[in-house]
Amino acid sequence: MKALRFDAELRIVRDAPLPRRAGEALVKVISAGICNTDLEIVKGYAGFNGTLGHEFVGCVAESAEPSIVGRRVVGEINAGCGECARCRAGDARHCPDRTVLGIKGRDGAFAEFLSLPVRNLIQIPDELSDETAVFVEPLAAALHIVEQVSIEPASRVAVIGDGKLAQLIVRAISQTGCQMLVLGKHQLKLALAARTGAKTRLISELDNTRDENGAASQLSKEIGEFDVAIEASGSASGLRLALSIVRPRGIVVLKSTHHGPTEFHLAPVVVNEITIVGSRCGRFGPAIDLLAGNAIDLSDLVTARFPLDDAVAAFEKAADPASIKVVLNVG
Repeated sequence: MKALRFDAELRIVRDAPLPRRAGEALVKVISAGICNTDLEIVKGYAGFNGTLGHEFVGCVAESAEPSIVGRRVVGEINAGCGECARCRAGDARHCPDRTVLGIKGRDGAFAEFLSLPVRNLIQIPDELSDETAVFVEPLAAALHIVEQVSIEPASRVAVIGDGKLAQLIVRAISQTGCQMLVLGKHQLKLALAARTGAKTRLISELDNTRDENGAASQLSKEIGEFDVAIEASGSASGLRLALSIVRPRGIVVLKSTHHGPTEFHLAPVVVNEITIVGSRCGRFGPAIDLLAGNAIDLSDLVTARFPLDDAVAAFEKAADPASIKVVLNVG
């Protein structure tokens, strides 16, 4: 089959073997989205080599469960061992022996076919277009924040970043009716975020300084302090910015994955008793329900579409700061 492989360099291969795994379903990929994690992998994040891609919609081609053959599906990307305590408790996302589609130990979705356990596959409603269904996985990750952190209409929330995931987070968090400010580097992207009713500011216009004892920064005096600061910039500087604007005993949520170390001063965390929450994958059900109910419009987030043959060029487009979501049309 045809696939986009990464092994020190990105390249299209046309003789990749079908990814059949014992007891799993074979899925014919229809469309797949390029996310920031994919871009970071080609920089060295996660040490992954193989077929990239984890945001997808496809059609089940082969399965030991006949009822799903021919059905359109999306897929939970974490495949647990099924036997450890975490898997038995329904938390394969943190199975110590898990593989992760296109990220860890498992070839991904930038190919004509992929393999996943049947339990990982979720059928999608007919009313969802293929392109909309590609957003189920990243939207689920965005919605996971409200499963981890209490956000109410009175809450003041800052979202740091204006890119792929940040745009979905803004749309997900807007469902709570909270007071939201989006801080980003690109005026056009901030304009997209503003369509949800959020206020926006360019980071370059702000004074971001905090002393080593955690005293209030000039920035927090200018824009106020926030109950929750969500770091989704994909940049090491995002965490420092989040710590400079969250209130004492507030919460910083980390959503970014990026290659390389992150340095920041720990004193404000201790002095201000800040809670830092890591946030990764979420449940697909709430994301599918929102999309099927037209509660969230994502049509303005697709920057470009490429055939799989042009996947290398698609990556270059996705890495352009002006881009949001780039979609590969496979089948």
